[in-house]
Amino acid sequence: MKKARAALFAAAAITIAAAAGIWGAARLDAAYPPPLEQAAQRSVEVVDRNGALLRAFATSEGRWRLDADIATLDRRFLDMLVAYEDKRFRSHVGVDPAAVARAAWQLLVNGRIVSGGSTLSMQLARLIEPREKRSIHAKLVQALRAIQIERRLSKDEILTLYLELAPYGGNIEGVRAASLAWFGKEPRRLTLGEAALLVALPQLPELRRPDRNLEAARAARARVLARAVEAGVVVEQEARHAAAEPLPDRRRALPALAPHLADAARRQQPDVARIAVTVDRVVQQGLEIAARDAASRLGGNLSVALVMADAQTGEIVGEVGSAGYLDRSRRGFIDMTKVLRSPGSTLKPFIYGLAFEDGRIAQETVIEDRPADFAGYRPRNFDMAYQGDVSIRTALQQSLNVPAIRLLDSVGPHRLMARFRSGGVQPSLPPGKGAGLAIGLGGLGVSLRDLVQLYTIFPNGGRSVSLTDRPRKSGETALRGDVLPAVAAWQVADVLSGVRPPPNAPDAGIAYKTGTSYGYRDAWAVGFDGRHVLGVWVGRADGGAVPGISGYTTAAPLLFDAFRKSGVAILPLQRAPAGALRQAFADLPVTLRRFAPSASETASGVTEAAPRIVFPPQGARMELASTGSGETAPLVLKLQGGRAPFRWLANGKALPSIERRRVSQWRPDGAGQQTLTVIDAAGRAASVSVFVQ
Repeated sequence: MKKARAALFAAAAITIAAAAGIWGAARLDAAYPPPLEQAAQRSVEVVDRNGALLRAFATSEGRWRLDADIATLDRRFLDMLVAYEDKRFRSHVGVDPAAVARAAWQLLVNGRIVSGGSTLSMQLARLIEPREKRSIHAKLVQALRAIQIERRLSKDEILTLYLELAPYGGNIEGVRAASLAWFGKEPRRLTLGEAALLVALPQLPELRRPDRNLEAARAARARVLARAVEAGVVVEQEARHAAAEPLPDRRRALPALAPHLADAARRQQPDVARIAVTVDRVVQQGLEIAARDAASRLGGNLSVALVMADAQTGEIVGEVGSAGYLDRSRRGFIDMTKVLRSPGSTLKPFIYGLAFEDGRIAQETVIEDRPADFAGYRPRNFDMAYQGDVSIRTALQQSLNVPAIRLLDSVGPHRLMARFRSGGVQPSLPPGKGAGLAIGLGGLGVSLRDLVQLYTIFPNGGRSVSLTDRPRKSGETALRGDVLPAVAAWQVADVLSGVRPPPNAPDAGIAYKTGTSYGYRDAWAVGFDGRHVLGVWVGRADGGAVPGISGYTTAAPLLFDAFRKSGVAILPLQRAPAGALRQAFADLPVTLRRFAPSASETASGVTEAAPRIVFPPQGARMELASTGSGETAPLVLKLQGGRAPFRWLANGKALPSIERRRVSQWRPDGAGQQTLTVIDAAGRAASVSVFVQ
């Protein structure tokens, strides 16, 4: 009887306080405002290009508290919540006198609490201003606060704030964190049983946690379902099926994808609560699975890093900084996508590209693979063997070292470095040393991101695109750099598309190149299709040697596996641009059938200056004139230096005649960008790019 009298007194007091609160709301608001700002802190979220959660960071109090948007929440969950907690939520002003009276009457009749009289607004008041003891005074304060909250916020805002702060066990607060922790998914589409459990948990979150008290959780869920049937929210048969659904028996970790990238994004934007990056969640999950599987196979202290980029936009769609972020044995906390390492043979394609650009080689040009001495530098092949005369295609596909250095000696290492800079990449040279022939075999430092950026030239017709992991601002465009002419880039890509896949890997329709650094410290593989570039690095984070690793046997299998698990559609490689030819050896002009080594290597006694095209000049815009008979007039070509006879090439295709004079003529096939090359009798070449209009 004593409890009943207290309950009736409390009900009367709350009702009177509510009336007084409504009457004096304006004065109360000014003198005693609700502390809504205390509920402001949320977990920082890093989201992907589509808004999907990649990683969340706990609040400073160690709580998981995520923003909620009721427009995206499961509709039946919201309906059950209101039906169970506060069925007149949409109509009352913060306090529901009918619910308070009902609760008091049930206590009077039953001698125990059957239902509470608190509205969702009152529960929100308790969450933003918690009190240790439950008392009539505390209820009065909650009632007054609820009225204040109703004056300040809309019903949807109140519901949203409640669903961000409601406790769900442990340090989980809010329905999104709860759905992720208990079901491993966002609360957009819940099963009826899942929705009922999320309605039941906030009342007694610790006692009803399914991982600790399964039966209590099951009973609480059943009460919610029964109330939902009573309210007409669900039908009885649905409720019976929902009550039979299994309950989660463990708490899941919240998403922690792309941890290195997410950490960097948070450091760079410390005051932003929701940080968007260009990563695609599905691609990222696939790459992380591939990296984890590879690290498990490789064992030891090996780490793995991957970068996949959209070559058209430069956006990074997936990035793995290490095989295990928390794995101390692999030093997983180090983001190996940004560390400078020796790239091995992965830069060879750019050497060949310069040689194609100069018109010095075709795919079937013969080049020597024999021991050679370049002013004291004596490169050796990876397998310490030599193949004699091989085609350019074979030399690049098999990554032979001596042919690559022969070509680099001809095109010049400083010119190669300049093209890297044009592509937005500044390789690191050893202290006190300039660019020498050793850079062709990895004698410099680049990061995995740098390497992927350079390889964007192949799907882009010779132009690189700057990489980014943040969405570009409105009007901001990717920085692009001309690294190779389109014809030369296509020739290299065409050769690389013929490299055989590693053992047990299917032919995925990608072109790729591998590399192994000196001392077996780094294994690389970079592959591309018509749209994406994927780079792989394998090695020790501390730079230690790993005997037996290589680009082909260690990194390439991961490249193919990661491409498959990323889920991206493999697109065809770029079509051959105008002027690009794949000629058989018999169709090559004499000057292109065998690569002529430079004078510095052969000491051939060539004393003439190298040839130089003086007209048209580099970058000129040439207007086609008419002869009056319907044909276009030929353009004059002039050169200085060089040894006759001279072979002219337009876009890699040899002109009909060999000239002994330094003046020639050329009739373009059409308008657009054109590359002109001249080769003299000593095999030296010069090129210019012009635009014909």
